[in-house]
Amino acid sequence: MADAELLEDAVREAGALASSLFRKVKHWTKSDGSPVTEADLAVDRLLKERLHDTRPGYGWLSEETPDTPDRLGRAKVWIVDPIDGTRAFTHGADEWCVAAALLTDGRPTLAAIYRPMTDDFYQAAAGKGARLNGRPLHIDATSSLAGARVLGNVSALKQLQAQAPVEAVPSGNIPLALRLAFVAQGKLDAALSTTPKHDWDLAAGDLLVHEAGGIVTGLSGKVFTYNRAVTRQENYVATSPQLQAKLLEHLSPS
Repeated sequence: MADAELLEDAVREAGALASSLFRKVKHWTKSDGSPVTEADLAVDRLLKERLHDTRPGYGWLSEETPDTPDRLGRAKVWIVDPIDGTRAFTHGADEWCVAAALLTDGRPTLAAIYRPMTDDFYQAAAGKGARLNGRPLHIDATSSLAGARVLGNVSALKQLQAQAPVEAVPSGNIPLALRLAFVAQGKLDAALSTTPKHDWDLAAGDLLVHEAGGIVTGLSGKVFTYNRAVTRQENYVATSPQLQAKLLEHLSPS
């Protein structure tokens, strides 16, 4: 089985498992203050079995698996967020998803994001485009900030609105993987944050946006490298190449 098929099958199965546990499992708070549920751990185990155990030569990085330095020496690494949007999951909302990607030499080359409650399956392969439920995705090449729909953290949106007539979209319960998927889909013109984000939240959506004709970078303007010892990026902007420079002019890190 090819890696792309393996990833799609695993993420769909993971989404079905998460759906079967929706509103039925215990949840608690981790030491870092973030929520976790029994479903997060069950989905993590399933994905590791389907992906890592099937490709033992690949590395593994997951929000719910203790990290080890072994992955740093691997050219290919699975990176997953078993349930991105755990807070929404625990509150009975539908804004959660399963997100997974395959990294090759530090960049995502395969990606899948599945939103089970709406049965939306996003996928991308490097050089082969991005799709939603089989339909190709293409980012609108708008170059105007006027009226641009921008989702972000409160401080970033305040910075922007003080200087540009953007339409601010509160992030609410929307998890980061879906924010990037919505940019690739064209539901948003940009998604951004001036605060740090974990690699497993970004990697799958990063490839989706790039393959839909967009770009994901830090406020430095540089694309991300994943599978480093530090598993987070300090900030991000996901948008069209035409809007990226204009947004970066108005943003500074928190």
